[in-house]
Amino acid sequence: MVDVLAAPQQGKADSALRTLTGISIAHWVSHFHLLVLPMLFPFLKEKLGVGYVELGFSLTALAVVSGLTQAPTGYLVDHFGARKILLIGLTLGGCALILLGLHLSYFALIACAVLLGLANSVYHPADYAILAEHMDEARMGRAFSVHTFAGYLGGAVTPAIVAALVTLWGGVGALVASGAIAIVVAVLLIAMGIPEAGAHKTKPGGESAPKQAVITPALITLTALFMLLSLSVAGINNFGVVALMSGYGTSYSIANVALTAFLAASAAGVLAGGFLADHTERHGYVAAACFAANAAIVLLIALVTLPGWALTATMAIAGFLSGVIAPSRDMLVRNAAPAGAAGRAFGIVSTGFNLGGIVSPLLFGWIMDQSAPHWVFGASVIFMVATVVLSPFTERKPAKAVRE
Repeated sequence: MVDVLAAPQQGKADSALRTLTGISIAHWVSHFHLLVLPMLFPFLKEKLGVGYVELGFSLTALAVVSGLTQAPTGYLVDHFGARKILLIGLTLGGCALILLGLHLSYFALIACAVLLGLANSVYHPADYAILAEHMDEARMGRAFSVHTFAGYLGGAVTPAIVAALVTLWGGVGALVASGAIAIVVAVLLIAMGIPEAGAHKTKPGGESAPKQAVITPALITLTALFMLLSLSVAGINNFGVVALMSGYGTSYSIANVALTAFLAASAAGVLAGGFLADHTERHGYVAAACFAANAAIVLLIALVTLPGWALTATMAIAGFLSGVIAPSRDMLVRNAAPAGAAGRAFGIVSTGFNLGGIVSPLLFGWIMDQSAPHWVFGASVIFMVATVVLSPFTERKPAKAVRE
């Protein structure tokens, strides 16, 4: 009898693990694809005969399209199914890179960037809708942390993978192979039997479930929080090395080691944050505490010229704390999402990331142009303090029907 009762539970656990694995691989692809074009800029510059401003415009186009389509994609996820939309996104992103490889031109580059931006808008709404519906409630924070960690890992290994592909098959081959990876993953998800989620459901009597407003004060607040989170770390990620070199006399090698420590510790912090998120319901206060400590640490970096070993250790601690918040951040969105609207909820709040991604290069680039490298870290502290103030207001109890 015990075996009979245990079998369904074991089957459910195996299904959840398979789902988490598949969705995490898809998230790995999303971060990998975001960096493929920048890694190939030297090749594209030579072949297309354009400058870095024109190449940079392709990334702006990607970010703008992704930002404008996150919320509409969330609507599609909730009404047509997260699995279908995720597979379409993977295929679209893969085809975009393959077509650019087969037809190299500046117009094709911009078209590829636009399609990659559209494909990128799929991952957060679709991934989180599937995870929110099919993961065990007691392990939801850890599931979110593994998913986020996979994305961090995708970005971390992209330079090495693209360099290897260029060495083996040249720039064109690297584009085609990078696109093919997404097609292979889409086929893999089908073979793994990734479940559907978010598709429009009806009540047992055949009546449609009542519609609920999705653009709520809670989700608007969380969108602002996501934008502040993006701005809090974007300056360090993108301009930290040049700021340390020009403002603190740090060598190129030490500055790179310090940034690597920040990024690696962020990934480790994400996994640790998953366990923390599963053992508390005060996710907003967890975020506030982590960023309060982080603000103090980054302020120290802004004000004091630290020796190389101390700078690396301090950057690692700051990175770890910034990673710890990620699972709690995702739990806040899940708790605030109306029943049956996880896709739209995550689509809306993820727009905050895109807004931060559009604003941060201009803001921190302007700071560096003003010869004020210390303010790369100083501005990050200001955004962290704003995050601390806003985070407690994002607390919501979980929606009981979110997994129905």
